[in-house]
Amino acid sequence: MSVRLVGYRGADEVTMIGSLTQDGAEVIPLAGLEEFWSDPRRFTQADVVGLPAMSTTEVLLVPPVLPGARVICIGLNYMKHVAEGSYAAEGVPPHPTLFARWPTSLAVDGAEIPVPADEDGLDWEGEVVAYVGATLSEATPEEALSAVVGYSTFNDITARRAQKLTSQWTLGKNADRSGPLGPLVPTEEVGDLRDGLEIRTRVNGELVQEGSTDEMVYTVGETLSFISRTFTLNPGDLLATGTPAGVGYSRTPPWLMEPGDVVEVEVDRLGVLRNTIIAGA
Repeated sequence: MSVRLVGYRGADEVTMIGSLTQDGAEVIPLAGLEEFWSDPRRFTQADVVGLPAMSTTEVLLVPPVLPGARVICIGLNYMKHVAEGSYAAEGVPPHPTLFARWPTSLAVDGAEIPVPADEDGLDWEGEVVAYVGATLSEATPEEALSAVVGYSTFNDITARRAQKLTSQWTLGKNADRSGPLGPLVPTEEVGDLRDGLEIRTRVNGELVQEGSTDEMVYTVGETLSFISRTFTLNPGDLLATGTPAGVGYSRTPPWLMEPGDVVEVEVDRLGVLRNTIIAGA
């Protein structure tokens, strides 16, 4: 994996985008956050050889996401996940089931994820996020897919009690720091998700989810096209593509992550995302 892009802030607290070195110990500055998303392909394909680097211990890593970005998520996008949950009797939805996260709910690899006060624990949902790199309005699936500039490993960590209080999922999907993202890997290095990237989630080393992106009901291109027929998508918007079977709440008995638990999401070509659950403040 040669290109892994992250957001970071230095002493001036300005958010920048940089490229991690192969050992992950240093970051090479590329552009300011807004400059990057004004022409992302220019920077995902930039040659960083010979440029000065700084230690990741000297900066604060943050999601490479604009404050005004839309973070759109697909629920119920894997057949086996539909079958295991409380929506099994309804079958596969006729259209993508979409919900939203705010960018402020996002976090990064290594971040500690707090359990909200009214939750017994948190559930895992390993998946892949796609980053939109061009404006999309009434786009075809082919146009939409070609606009994707990169992908990240993602964990859509969920506060199930809050999620199940009503028919709307927003509250349970926006707990503080509950959406950790791995580095952005350019599309050219990832290929087409329809070819099948393996997704594996582990809790304290135990495999709890295993699936492949070729099992998605609704593909990235189809879903972005569908969305773009209602509202325009902008560079920097994100699409979380859904999780395979194996989530905790559907088990007997239910299994939720508690403080001290370590959750890992590993996706082929995208790397491993690792986070620790902690008690809420």
